[in-house]
Amino acid sequence: MDVALDGKTVTIDDVAGVAREGGVLSFSKEAEDRISKCEKVVKELVDGGEAIYGVTTGIGEFARIRIDPEMGSELQKRIIYSHAAGCGDLFPEDRVRAAMVARANVMANGHTGVRLSTAEKYIDVFNNGIVPVVNLKGSVGTSGDLSPMSQLAEVILGEGEAFYQGERIPGGEALEKAGIEPLELFYKEGLGLINGSQMMTGEACLQLVDSRRLIKNAIIAAAMTIDALKGVLKAYHPKLHEARPHKGQMTTAHFLNRIFDKSEIMADLSGKVQDGYSMRCTPQVQGPAIDIWHFAKDWIERELNAAADNPLFFPDEKMHIAGGNFHGQGIGLSIDYLKIAIAELANLSERHTNRLLNPVLSGLPDFLVEGRGINSGLMVAQYTAASLVSENKMYCWPGSCDSISVSADQEDHVSMGPTSIRAFNEVLKNVANVLGIEMMCAAQALDFHAPQKPGIGTQVAYDVIRKHVERLEEDRVLYHDVIKCGELVWSGEVLDAVEAEIGEIDISLNHK
Repeated sequence: MDVALDGKTVTIDDVAGVAREGGVLSFSKEAEDRISKCEKVVKELVDGGEAIYGVTTGIGEFARIRIDPEMGSELQKRIIYSHAAGCGDLFPEDRVRAAMVARANVMANGHTGVRLSTAEKYIDVFNNGIVPVVNLKGSVGTSGDLSPMSQLAEVILGEGEAFYQGERIPGGEALEKAGIEPLELFYKEGLGLINGSQMMTGEACLQLVDSRRLIKNAIIAAAMTIDALKGVLKAYHPKLHEARPHKGQMTTAHFLNRIFDKSEIMADLSGKVQDGYSMRCTPQVQGPAIDIWHFAKDWIERELNAAADNPLFFPDEKMHIAGGNFHGQGIGLSIDYLKIAIAELANLSERHTNRLLNPVLSGLPDFLVEGRGINSGLMVAQYTAASLVSENKMYCWPGSCDSISVSADQEDHVSMGPTSIRAFNEVLKNVANVLGIEMMCAAQALDFHAPQKPGIGTQVAYDVIRKHVERLEEDRVLYHDVIKCGELVWSGEVLDAVEAEIGEIDISLNHK
């Protein structure tokens, strides 16, 4: 897909689409005009002898030291060199590309002070498939993501390392092969390439897209469980949820009803009047995750289209302002909030799996297999779900409630948002596997109800599971099945099939 960056209207789906699927970035005409106008004002201010943070002064604790304008280019280069100080494993390529989209969109705002030629070179690197090598650890989330963004910028200068056409090669060699001249920095351009929260912002865009998919899968998995356990339909009646009008809760109930509609299994209640909490409260547990997802999406998209840099230039007023628009606190807080909500999907899912496997609660064979005693069935699949749920509790400790002082106490409050982001990546993977285990167990439970048919959506989900995982007749090695079901969740194969049958599971909060 192609994306025209305007600094105003770029979405999480724009970022994820071009970062993962490929495409071409460009600047809108309005963005080009803003960048050019700002470029001229920066030169006028410097020529007029203004003391401008990071342009004619040092940075951080060295902001008190004036720098001769003639040394401006060297200052900007040394800023990038000194700040490229990360360590650890490497960022996956899609996350580096997402950060580049986010930073280019900051430039499109026209407050950063880079030249139009510099902004265009930045997206040329992206469009030519050059992906800088960036180490995972080293950012405290304020002043922005300095260390990883500096490794990005190194490659624009023809330095550092990059992945290009499947090879890891020196950055200068990658530029040469792509026919791009290395960048010669001008006033503010070192800071203009690195002084913001775009590593976090780009990653958060991908996480929002991934977590939206997991929310939808969680609703499908829950519908399979409720169907297989002959859930009492009244708990999902629209009137009940309209009486407590939280939009996410109403949305969840709406789609649960759509998915298990026409279930012959649920029509046979055998005198039950209500189910345990983990079943009948599914809309009340999953629903808030939808509401919180929208809160985080709104925050991240505002950040994505914001002037997250320092200092900022305001061309109309010929003004420069040094402040703290690079601070990542809001990103960290919103991701911590969403991380907890998404982890809770797995907490509920594991409880569903427990109910499916416990014969006292399910009315089905112990651990969903015949031959009690000689066969353990799906018993230990629930252990795996339990271990992942417990691990998520550790990852859900909010990074945003931590801070540490750096730069000789000049930068004495930092967001630590990158730790929240890294933890959320682990939570997302764990949740996908827990949901896959629930679907696997629910499919096994549905087998015991034949010839009664499940709902129209649960039948489709069952069919996808059975396409890849055979019914368990007697004990076999399970990890192949566990991994495959997690992959079916993460890839969206189950979701795509169910949506093809019942229509989109639209969590835009338009449903009652």
